[in-house]
Amino acid sequence: MSKLQLRAFLYQLGTFASLFILSRYLIHQYAGLTGFWEPFAAFVIATFVGPKFQAVKTKDGEKLFMKWVFSKNVKEIG
Repeated sequence: MSKLQLRAFLYQLGTFASLFILSRYLIHQYAGLTGFWEPFAAFVIATFVGPKFQAVKTKDGEKLFMKWVFSKNVKEIG
């Protein structure tokens, strides 16, 4: 696993975790779901909304890209 692949994995993990915690809190406060459905709904929301990070080997070397559900373009990060 290269340095950029590790960075992409950590970015992916960090954004998923933060979105999962935020959505679980909001669901707990406002949606009234209980039991299994509360973390399941938070998981689905965090998976759908979270940005996707990927390390890709190009002609210029390895680069880090991000795609988000709210933007049409893939953005180069590093």
